[in-house]
Amino acid sequence: MGKRISILGSTGSIGTQALEVIEKHGFEVHALAAYRNLDMLEQQVRKYSPKTVCIYCEELYGELKERLSDVPVTVLTGMDGLCEIAADTGADMLLNSVVGMVGLKPTLTAIDAGLPIALANKETLVAGGSLVMKAAEEKGVPILPVDSEHSAIFQCLQGNSRKQLHKIILTASGGPFYGRTREELTQVTAADALKHPNWDMGSKITIDSATLMNKGLEFIEAKWLFDVTPEQIEVVVHRQSVVHSAVEYDDYSVIAQMGVPDMKIPIQYALLYPDRKPCPTGRLSLCEYGQLTFAEPDMETFRCLPLAIEAIRKGGTVPAVMNGANEAAVAAFLQGRIGFLQIAELVEAAMNAVPFKAIASLSDVLEADAAARETVRRMIG
Repeated sequence: MGKRISILGSTGSIGTQALEVIEKHGFEVHALAAYRNLDMLEQQVRKYSPKTVCIYCEELYGELKERLSDVPVTVLTGMDGLCEIAADTGADMLLNSVVGMVGLKPTLTAIDAGLPIALANKETLVAGGSLVMKAAEEKGVPILPVDSEHSAIFQCLQGNSRKQLHKIILTASGGPFYGRTREELTQVTAADALKHPNWDMGSKITIDSATLMNKGLEFIEAKWLFDVTPEQIEVVVHRQSVVHSAVEYDDYSVIAQMGVPDMKIPIQYALLYPDRKPCPTGRLSLCEYGQLTFAEPDMETFRCLPLAIEAIRKGGTVPAVMNGANEAAVAAFLQGRIGFLQIAELVEAAMNAVPFKAIASLSDVLEADAAARETVRRMIG
């Protein structure tokens, strides 16, 4: 029998692709959790026969339990349900692919239980990176990155000395609005922002890609995952999304990881690490691309990226405030309540409004997050 995998966020983009990888390699699905997609979650339970399933939205618990009354599966709900799955060492690994701050507590729970983590939840490290990495080090729990960029960096570091790492080159697609001016962005809609040129992702991460906040979140993730300073991370716009990221060593050698823009590759690398096997995706043909381009990001137009860099340089709860404000602002944008450029404006306002605090515990992070969301809600009205 292969690995037993628990998945938080099984009905999302990462979760569904992870199930393809799991099926291809004959792994066992130990537990599944989703936010509110009852139909897909029920289908997944019937197909993969997990021991446990969780629906995060508590008002849907009764319906899911009724739907699965003929299936031998334990049905859970809410944050307690996510954490129960995260603490279940009947699995060999936890894939955390939920979206937002909801992923932080289950990550810490899995670490406390000693369960290896394949991490696709950016906000875990953005808001609580100091807590997470300290706990993981103390418990000896491996955290394997699933983001394509961090997987690329992780792969480029294999077989080399971390002490000789000079910098990380973090690539960005530039999103659907690359090359646009601030004036041109005043009228864009959520539908416009959801048209990503290269990647098929969930709505929140796609909006973050359009604002370049996604790259800001990944900048902070990279700082924590690879124990580097903000000055050691360079963001480069690479429109083709073929070079997923690179590292430069002290001898000026640059090693890059390349592949087609398909998340199944980094998902599989995390789930199979250190093994490499054929992946259910296409092969890369450089000749078909013809040329690859690179450029500096436009920090003046896309303010979210420099705001994220500013947040991690200030440290403490500032990244948690930045992240919470962004989640609230993106939700408002998707609802048509604010304009595209207001996302960065609201994030900056929250960062200025919520007092700085050093992080001593999870409650410090959660309080900063709540204060940021409340600030944004108050400003929107």
